[in-house]
Amino acid sequence: MATVRDIRRDDLPAWRGLFRAYGAFYETAFDDAQLDHVGELLLDSASGIDVIVAEDDAGRVVGFAHFRSHPDTFSAGHDWFLDDLFVEPDTRGGGIGSALVEAVAQRARATGPAGTLRWITAQSNERAQRVYDRVARRTTWVTYEKDL
Repeated sequence: MATVRDIRRDDLPAWRGLFRAYGAFYETAFDDAQLDHVGELLLDSASGIDVIVAEDDAGRVVGFAHFRSHPDTFSAGHDWFLDDLFVEPDTRGGGIGSALVEAVAQRARATGPAGTLRWITAQSNERAQRVYDRVARRTTWVTYEKDL
């Protein structure tokens, strides 16, 4: 089983590889400048984006979760949003994705009144949805996007 923990600067090379693979899954190529920028945001506690990583028994970073929070108008607490979650394909099926989601939820609960942890995934990402269906409730909300 993996250990979930905060990212460290020396994890960035492994994170870069995982984030590139995550982007490729969603047909997006990240260039080095983007990865440098996002990596620095993840290490900056004031950026508004947090990250945890999953480390296997050999000490390899094999997964990550990027998340953030904001005030919630319905609960007077905070809502949480899981922006990105990725687990190295060779290590899937061992509970790492579920552990990352639960670790984000635990952090949210520890901050005081928490509203909801939400995330989206592609309709075609059926494997991830099987995990998500076990750890959360599927909603009836429809998502819209507007390019800026």
